Parts: sequence; C-alpha cells; structure tokens
Amino acid sequence: MDKFRTLFQHFQSSSESVMNGICLLLAMVTVKLYSSFDFNCPCLARYNALYGLGLLFTPPIALFLCGLLANRQSVVMVEEWRRPAGHRRKDPGIIRYMCSSVLQRALAAPLVWILLALLDGKCFVCAFSSSVDPEKFLDFANMTPSQVQLFLAKVPCKEDELVRNSPARKAVSRYLRCLSQAIGWSLTLLLIVLAFLARCLRPCFDQTIFLQRRYWSNYVDLEQKLFDETCCEHARDFAHRCVLHFFASMQSEMRARGLRGDSACRGPETPEKFEPPEGLDGGSGKAHLRAVSSQEQVDHLLSTWYSSKPPLDLTASSGLWGGGLSHRAPTVVPGTRASPHTDV
Repeated sequence: MDKFRTLFQHFQSSSESVMNGICLLLAMVTVKLYSSFDFNCPCLARYNALYGLGLLFTPPIALFLCGLLANRQSVVMVEEWRRPAGHRRKDPGIIRYMCSSVLQRALAAPLVWILLALLDGKCFVCAFSSSVDPEKFLDFANMTPSQVQLFLAKVPCKEDELVRNSPARKAVSRYLRCLSQAIGWSLTLLLIVLAFLARCLRPCFDQTIFLQRRYWSNYVDLEQKLFDETCCEHARDFAHRCVLHFFASMQSEMRARGLRGDSACRGPETPEKFEPPEGLDGGSGKAHLRAVSSQEQVDHLLSTWYSSKPPLDLTASSGLWGGGLSHRAPTVVPGTRASPHTDV
C-alpha cells in the first residue's frame, strides 16, 4: 500500500507524468479500437476512395482532439497566450515550449492509428484499388475499360462473385497491401530516427534555454493549480463564516423578539454558549484568506488576478501582489516560531 500511495502522490504532483499516462492510455485505446473495428469497404468506384481515406484520417483527427482535451496544459497554454501582460511580461518561448509538449502528446494516438491502418493495408487497398494502373497486370488484357474499372472497384470485396477466386484480384490486393506496408514501415522508421536524433543530439547543445522554458512552463501550470486550490479553500472558509454569521444574527433577532426557546429551562449556573462568526481556525495561516471578506473584494481580486498577474519577484512591493489569495504564509519574525499552518 505504501508503494501505491507513493506512486499516486507522484502522479498527483507531476503534471508531466499524468499527461504521459493519458497519452499512453489513448494509444492503448487506439489499438483496441482498431482491432475491434469491422472494416467493410463499399466496393463502389465513387465511394472507395472516400471511405478508405476517411477511415484512415478521420479517427486520427478525433483522437488528436481528444488528446488536446485531455491535456490540461493545452488550456493553460492558451490562457498564458491570451492573458494581459499586467505586471508580468509574456515569454513567447514558454508558449512555444508548452505548445510543442502538448502537440507531441496529442499526436501519439493519431500516429498509432495511421501506422496500424497502413501496416494492416485494408484502408489503403479500399482507397486506391480503383487507381491502380491495369497495364501492370496481364489479366486485364482481355477486358474493356468499363469492365476493368468495375473489377478494380470490387478488389477489396474478396467474397464478391465477380472477383471470387480471381488471380487478378489477389495480385492487385497483394500489390496495394505491400505498398501500404512499405509506407507504414518507412513512416515508423522515420519517426524512430527523429526521436533518436532528438534524444541523442539535445545534450550536445546548450541546455540553459531548455531548462528555463521547462521550469517556467511547469511553474505556470503549478501556479494555476495552487490558485484554484486556494480559491476553493477561501470559498469554503467564506461560506462557513457566512453561515455562522447568519446563525449569529438569527440568534440575536430571536433574543430581541423574546424567542429564547429552551434557554429558560436552563439553570442560571449553565451559561449560554455562543460561537462567534470567526468560529473557524483563527491561526495566522488563514489570515491571508480572511482579509477578503465580501463579494466585491472577491470579484475585484479575481479580476486583478486575470488582468494583472503578479510579478515573478518576491522582493517586489507587496501592493502589486494584492495580498488576497496568496498561497504564501505571512512573514515570520526572526526569533519566533513559524505557524504550523504555513502553506507551500
């Protein structure tokens, strides 16, 4: 259980590991979908190419969009690209790095589908059976052009009466399948070579820019996560205080109207307990949350966060940070003990 807990915490704290896991999961789903798909070519000259090419490229487009939707960094990238500059300058290099990372993961499942389809050859045979040059095959010498086109359109349907047990159909199908597999293996080799060169040649160049962009892209993602978590924490604290304030005001109103309930039955030795509106933990760790205590302040703070992100400089003036929904603990005076509620 400790190993599973450690693994879960690692995936929870690492967005890159989560995205790699989702990418691998989409690739496995792609293989399963293709293996369970029932391929039926229409065997009509007008629709063979449309069906074959559509089946070759339409599912990859859908898988690519699913990869973009499943990747949280795609939304963070667009937000970073479209946000106002405010007190923090925008670095196009970080956006390009995030875009490259998102595209690499989103293209994994579509490429798996295309490679499987090419290595299998059914889509390719269906799409290009009517485009084969009949002069390459001696069996079409005694056929008219219309008969040749009809025969070629029926090549993917081996159970059709026109092409059943025909050597010409087997020759055309074998030719197209070999061509499809050659393209598939060539594409596979090309991708492997590119990945090998990218992995082996990258250490030969200066890693400073790469490390900087990787660090700040992770920072942007983690900052947004921490902001969302802090907003949820503040919303829970704010709702709790509003409920306590409501009960306190209702208790005061009932006292004013003389509706003391069962308080008259209690003896004078039992004092009536009252929970103040600040009934939550009043430690200094939540002082930064309690400072924002009205709807107008919350709306202004959220608007400021979107329109004017704080500068990436902890020595900057605290007025630029707003001090509202910060995930940092208050400054500890030297010689004093830090609060146990200090956030990371």
